[in-house]
Amino acid sequence: MSIGTLLFTLLRGEFVGADAYDNRYYRERGGVRRNVGGLDRERRWVVYKGEPEGSKVPPEWHAWLHHTNDAVPAGQAQKRPWLKPHVQNLTGTPYAYRPRGHEFRGGRRASATGDYEPWRPE
Repeated sequence: MSIGTLLFTLLRGEFVGADAYDNRYYRERGGVRRNVGGLDRERRWVVYKGEPEGSKVPPEWHAWLHHTNDAVPAGQAQKRPWLKPHVQNLTGTPYAYRPRGHEFRGGRRASATGDYEPWRPE
């Protein structure tokens, strides 16, 4: 976390809650409303636990941060049976998804089956 965010959080922040990933959510103390993005809103922010990764913000907290709803999420969100556990964004890491034929997986693709006709400019 930057020193500016740390100071602003200590001096002006009001702790609102935390999520399952131990991210901490704040709003400006005293209900101060400012012109934020052209609208008269209170300032809200998150202090990430560990590496700052935007995909670690659960949907209910994302909605609160972006003023989609004003109710502070209470406790854990309802777990749906089809919901998968969170996996951080692996783009740019050795564990990123690479389909067959990708340069980093040998670069060999399956041959075309004859139903493919490439476009040739005339």
